[in-house]
Amino acid sequence: MPPSDPSLPRRVARILRTSLFAQVAFALVLGIVVGKLWPDAATAFQPLGDGFTRLIETVISPLVFCVVVVGIAKAGDLKAFGRIGVKALIWFEVASTAALLIGLVAANVVGPGKGMHVDPATLNASAVDKTTGGGHLPSATEFVLNALPQSFLGAFAQNELLQVLVLACLVGAALLHLGHTKVPQILPAIEQAQEIIFAVVGFIMRLAPLAVFGAMAHLVGQYGLGVMETYAKLIVLCYIAAALFIALLAVALRMVTGLSLWKFLRYVREEMLLALGTASTESVMPRVMQKLRRAGARDDAVGLVLPTGYSFNLDGASLYLSIGTLFIAQAVGVHLSLGQQVTVVLVLMLTSKGMAGVPGSAFLALSATAASLGAIPAGAVALLLGVDRIMDSMRVVTNLLGNCVAVFAVSRWEGALDTVQAKKVLDGETVAAPEGEAGVEGDAVGEGTAEADGVPESPILTQKTQEPVREVS
Repeated sequence: MPPSDPSLPRRVARILRTSLFAQVAFALVLGIVVGKLWPDAATAFQPLGDGFTRLIETVISPLVFCVVVVGIAKAGDLKAFGRIGVKALIWFEVASTAALLIGLVAANVVGPGKGMHVDPATLNASAVDKTTGGGHLPSATEFVLNALPQSFLGAFAQNELLQVLVLACLVGAALLHLGHTKVPQILPAIEQAQEIIFAVVGFIMRLAPLAVFGAMAHLVGQYGLGVMETYAKLIVLCYIAAALFIALLAVALRMVTGLSLWKFLRYVREEMLLALGTASTESVMPRVMQKLRRAGARDDAVGLVLPTGYSFNLDGASLYLSIGTLFIAQAVGVHLSLGQQVTVVLVLMLTSKGMAGVPGSAFLALSATAASLGAIPAGAVALLLGVDRIMDSMRVVTNLLGNCVAVFAVSRWEGALDTVQAKKVLDGETVAAPEGEAGVEGDAVGEGTAEADGVPESPILTQKTQEPVREVS
């Protein structure tokens, strides 16, 4: 008699035990429920999300350094690496400008702030200063200088990605110049360090559901769900504009590489859900780098384009800033002419590049834009204080997808993308992990498999097939 199918509770329990996606989704829902029912107690769970993010941030700089150095050394062509950087910057500028224009058109058509008739004098401008900590966005000169490291260890200690990239380029160039005969042990040592870091990432990923639960419980407990009713028109507009931009990304990816963005979304579904829950793209950078390499993008392209995009290609933030600027103007009854809106785009093209890593950067960019126009009261930026945190999900997903598409597009442009392997991975076929990588769980596999723990498992070899298989607990 054939064995009966497992009961529904057992199947659910198995999926929760083996699938990272299911664990994170459950934690997301549970966090919303706890935040809604016990808002005062829910805010105490914030350290769960903050602690996870801090753990991930500790490995980002050394991981980027290792991937870039190994990528340059193995590519054997520093000029090619330079071309990748230039092409990435071109792609970033085109993409972020498109996001700004989509935001402006959407805000003009819908008018999310029209009819609010807000008196700027009634707004608490000091709340913006509290959010930004009295900081300011760096000037162009400061931005360039800040990208240059003052010390080798300082760049890693302060987690300055651009500085780490500069150091990695210098070390990779030095390895190419000296050749493997003069420093034969250095490259293997860096590759081994990279493998160790990926293993550490796997261990940390076990904590992802706790991080999502803590972050969502805190968000709902502190801000409540009522804010969504107050700013419903603005929130819906931002998310629809983001969906339109993502659709354009899908078209661009298909035209440039022949790959499907929707298949890629399934491939990185765990990382996307984790980024949504923690409102942080940095929390998933190591895993996304792994998966992009697994999907056929060359190490040097992944190592340069993805981290650089975190500073230069904030498509979701660009959308939000352009819509937010017009929302504020409409809410206080200020009409912006076409020329002033062009000025908005030009100012945001500059200010959005210096946002990464600056506390309250969105409000600083909005304040700088309002000041450049001279028509919008600076205190009116406080109108977005209540809704800014709700926009994190839109910004995170759009930023992350924009940077991933940039990696594929620039890699294809430079001939650094294995499209055959990429299609196989995105179609769910099993492929060998890149050299020096322990493997990525969840690569194009269905629910209920051993995809979830995020910890590389030891492959074992069967006598019959002589193919590596994975142990499933």
